[in-house]
Amino acid sequence: MLKDITLGQYFPGNTVVHRLDPRTKLLLTVVYIAALFLAEQLVSYGILLAALAGCIALAKLKPKTILKGLKPVLVILILTAVLNLFYTPGETVLARVWIFTITLEGVWTAFFMVLRIMMLITGTFLLTYTTSPILLTDGLESLLNPLKKLHVPVHELAMMMSIALRFIPTLIEETDKIMSAQRARGADFDSGNLIQKAKALLPLLVPLFISAFRRADELAVAMECRCYHGGEGRTRMRQLKYERRDALALIFGLVIAAVVGVLGWMGL
Repeated sequence: MLKDITLGQYFPGNTVVHRLDPRTKLLLTVVYIAALFLAEQLVSYGILLAALAGCIALAKLKPKTILKGLKPVLVILILTAVLNLFYTPGETVLARVWIFTITLEGVWTAFFMVLRIMMLITGTFLLTYTTSPILLTDGLESLLNPLKKLHVPVHELAMMMSIALRFIPTLIEETDKIMSAQRARGADFDSGNLIQKAKALLPLLVPLFISAFRRADELAVAMECRCYHGGEGRTRMRQLKYERRDALALIFGLVIAAVVGVLGWMGL
């Protein structure tokens, strides 16, 4: 299961999506999330799903990679579906199970909620899959630059978010190594019920926290040795520059969001 977590990973490429400015991709992600919450019915979700599928195809990402990233949230999807299925009131009753009532409205609500979560996760994964952590940091810092007038440490915030995102795959790999080492010593992480499995994972926390703090200390020392002092006077190897494709991508995203917003207002 740990190997299925792909959040924070970057898949290098030279596609149109990879070449987009990171600021454009960040803005498009925000617009996409807003449009996703404005969607109401099948027509709206169908348009967003078609746009998302088109972006995945342009990025040349395999469907297997996307589905692999969704596996860790399978429990959340099932729980969301069950809660919405049994606790959504409606007029058209389909079945009664003990004290629970399944309605047609509950079925549709559960379906749309699960679909929304899947599309939300896939859209945000698409951002990290096609943008390197360095470019993501530069793009986020550039977008938050106006906050510097309010004395907000924009560069430090962007750097912390980027480092946290970058170290997710590293910590997952470290956790997998620790589990393999403890299995070799007789530890059992697979048998028993859910509570027993959770208790079996407790011995992982101490070595994992020690490893995380050690890596953080090594990173801090490395940054100090390279005379890193924040964003003031810092130069970049690659200067961010908007191009024609970025404008076209933003216009396309805003048009899709506007169409979805109108359809949502109409209840479609």
